[in-house]
Amino acid sequence: MSQYKYLLDEKSIPTHWYNIAPDMAAAGSPLPPPIHPATHQPIGPEALAPLFPMALIQQEVSTERNISIPDEVREVYKLWRPTPLYRAHRLEQALQTPAHIYYKYEGISPAGSHKPNTAVAQAYYNREAGIKRLTTETGAGQWGSALAMACNFFGIELKVYMVRVSYQQKPYRRIMMETWGAKVLASPTNETNAGRSILAQDPDSPGSLGIAISEAVEEAATRDDTNYSLGSVLNHVLLHQTVIGQEALQQMELAGEYPDVVIGCVGGGSNYAGLALPFMRERLVEGKKTRFLAAEPEACPTITRGEYLYDFGDTAGTTPLMQMHTLGHTFIPAGIHAGGLRYHGMAPVISKLVADGYVQGRAYHQTKVFDAAIQFARTEGIIPAPESAHAIQAAVDEALAAREAGDRRVILFNLSGHGHFDLAAYEQYLSGKLEDYAYPAEKVREAMAGIPKV
Repeated sequence: MSQYKYLLDEKSIPTHWYNIAPDMAAAGSPLPPPIHPATHQPIGPEALAPLFPMALIQQEVSTERNISIPDEVREVYKLWRPTPLYRAHRLEQALQTPAHIYYKYEGISPAGSHKPNTAVAQAYYNREAGIKRLTTETGAGQWGSALAMACNFFGIELKVYMVRVSYQQKPYRRIMMETWGAKVLASPTNETNAGRSILAQDPDSPGSLGIAISEAVEEAATRDDTNYSLGSVLNHVLLHQTVIGQEALQQMELAGEYPDVVIGCVGGGSNYAGLALPFMRERLVEGKKTRFLAAEPEACPTITRGEYLYDFGDTAGTTPLMQMHTLGHTFIPAGIHAGGLRYHGMAPVISKLVADGYVQGRAYHQTKVFDAAIQFARTEGIIPAPESAHAIQAAVDEALAAREAGDRRVILFNLSGHGHFDLAAYEQYLSGKLEDYAYPAEKVREAMAGIPKV
């Protein structure tokens, strides 16, 4: 076994997804239920039935700890799973740190990120339910690309509402989705009531994930032949991503070490949950002392500046209310290049773990994040996605703190995707044109004023 790379064989692909909900409940941190926006009462499965197949709804509310992965899904996973775990020796040397830095690399999937872990599962369950057509949103395009690939595999038509600023910044992501057969529109559009309402207020709206979700949900809810698919936030999405952390547990054992801190970037929470939740189980159930650190953009600091309240998951207010860290469902973040992190809310699972002190948040400006991305590319050779670079910056901070303290802490982070379609952002950084955005306090106050009173 190389001291740089820790590999598993196909037999090590998990056979079950891990559901943390029962372990959180047993530890005194039960998840608050989603509630109806009018009655403020917990919703039942029927509220989600117009959007999702029953198999996914059952996973969303499941109290089972382990949920079997269908054989057909595992067969598709074999195209790229298990993914490698690397030790970043060259980065350690550059930082002159005694810390050991490991990263789980999800960028080897055909779509270039962690997103296919749930896209394949969601496409499979919709196909099994007889669904022929899906709608979805995407920010930077990682989720849209993954679902386009998965829908192609399972014979499902896909329509993607892509946040306008990312649609303009990342044309090759759009082309990638179209190559796999998806139809891609720049959101907000004139095709939905939600989109038309936003454009009436601001014809030049850069869009947001909340707006794109509203458009995709509206279309799915008003067509009998169409379901909706979400790439982050919801419990069943985080569930599917836990293949990452389950593999990483095995690989850290191969390396003969265990992480002192587990790090990931957070927008809606899916990639971080995928790595962190299996390790969080070890803390909740086995008493491990691991710290958990979530890195987010200063321009959209949901964990570090948001409030833990019930709010809508979309801008138009068509979803159930979820208790989560939020900046307000009408908040539209600045056009940072980490488009996948431009979301006003945080997954209820991650939010509850933050609220109860198990996860800490840290926010960064994008120029600092690109500093870390360049250093990582020049030491480890991989050009990271701007989203993933937030996790790299947090890992660098931990490694430098270890150098100052003289301790050999073990750091594990999720490198959730590559940045091959983000080179325009790197060009801006290298030419000195990349801008930071101040925390938009006034815009957040305006958005928070519109949160439902629960």
